[in-house]
Amino acid sequence: MRNIKRSFLAMHNLLQTSRCPRCPCVLSSSAQRLFSTCASSPKVCIVGGGPAGFYTAQHLLRARSDVVVDIYERLPVPFGLVRFGVAPDHPEVKNVINTFTQTAQHERCSFYGNVSVGTDVSVEELKKAYHAVVLSYGAEGNRPMGVPGENLAGVFSARDFVGWYNGLPSNKELCPDLSSDTAVVLGQGNVALDVARILLSPLDFLKKTDITQQALESLRASRVRRVLIVGRRGPLQIACTIKEVREMINLPETKADMLPGDFEGIAEALKDLPRPRKRLTELMLKTVKVDEGSLKAIKQWGFRFLRSPVEVLPDADGKKVTGIRLAVNTLEGSGEEARALPTGQTQDLECGLLISSIGYKSLPIDPSVPFNSRTSTVPNEMGRVSHTGGLYCSGWVKRGPTGVIATTMNDSFETARVLLKDVDSGTLDVSVNKAGAQEITGLLKSRGVRPVSFSEWEKINSEEMRRGEALGKPREKVLDVSEMLEVAWSSS
Repeated sequence: MRNIKRSFLAMHNLLQTSRCPRCPCVLSSSAQRLFSTCASSPKVCIVGGGPAGFYTAQHLLRARSDVVVDIYERLPVPFGLVRFGVAPDHPEVKNVINTFTQTAQHERCSFYGNVSVGTDVSVEELKKAYHAVVLSYGAEGNRPMGVPGENLAGVFSARDFVGWYNGLPSNKELCPDLSSDTAVVLGQGNVALDVARILLSPLDFLKKTDITQQALESLRASRVRRVLIVGRRGPLQIACTIKEVREMINLPETKADMLPGDFEGIAEALKDLPRPRKRLTELMLKTVKVDEGSLKAIKQWGFRFLRSPVEVLPDADGKKVTGIRLAVNTLEGSGEEARALPTGQTQDLECGLLISSIGYKSLPIDPSVPFNSRTSTVPNEMGRVSHTGGLYCSGWVKRGPTGVIATTMNDSFETARVLLKDVDSGTLDVSVNKAGAQEITGLLKSRGVRPVSFSEWEKINSEEMRRGEALGKPREKVLDVSEMLEVAWSSS
């Protein structure tokens, strides 16, 4: 059905070139939607097959009945951080994949995996083939700590660590050493708590998730019994949500290890806090109290506030992490705007595993695309890329790596609305026929690049489900890109 629809649209575009733009329309109303004689069908290319890309496509397809959308993704598989970033023990968050699948299977939408924009094809080439290009490629880089020793063995970014246990192909060889008693996570957002929870969760629980088998085996042998989650500001500025803190508190055979001094004066501030912040703070205050029932716990976790990394401490050989030196901070100001200032004092924490969860960052994709290296975003106004007609952006590359999936949804819908407004106003000229995917796939073929279609991704999906069933899991992900392609292009 999709191919038939796309053929109709192609026929319409050919007719456009031979008809007078002002000739009377004699087609039925339904035919008019497919064969409008007043403009060619808008062809939109989306770069990035994660949440931002799919939400942008979803809104475009729903809002206008003649728009054609093609999604290009670097990996052979779709869904981005929903597949590789969401914690394996949060399957409910991944239900959005069902909606994305409906979008991908829409007759006016096509998915092209295994295509690296900026390498296999340039943004300028996409702009020539499409009326509009939307950059939705997310944040693939790691924000560095900027301190001595951050490249020692045993130091990882949260992005890479999460990618390792979630089956991101580029992280399959990570092999973190989990032989030490204590791990330190820098950062106090939801990703930091995801990492801490995975390190401390019972294996019987994790093996029922889609965590990779190799990560599961490493965690089975893990000797990590204590995870400290360090933040540069105080309890009233913590970035995680109440759900994640409650999950940490409820971990079996695990107790909270808090410092009462970190919460001095906090109870008095409760009455002036917004309700979500108040509930989160009240929950943390409860964990400070000693729970006699938790004495049977064999694992611990705890927040450490007002601390910033100064130096990663090496072992005697200077090769592996043995600890982290932290600056002791004080706060200037209050509430969300409070700034952390160093007091001049430091504190050392011993650890054999250090995970930096201080943020992701987007990377430049193509020399022709404006990029702000300070904010690691593409300069834009409501999704319109600055000084570049026909180019838009959505998601993290638009606003920075903040918020949850719902934030990305609203952000992407905004970009789609702006794009369609530009079509309606004539700011974006769609009167000239564009070849779209026909031109780009021809270029890719000449360069030896074979895209993966959504139906071919479904072969990978079926294989992963089959492997998971054999292991008693919902899914066992294929970790190697070459193997993904082999499965996708198999004749079975």
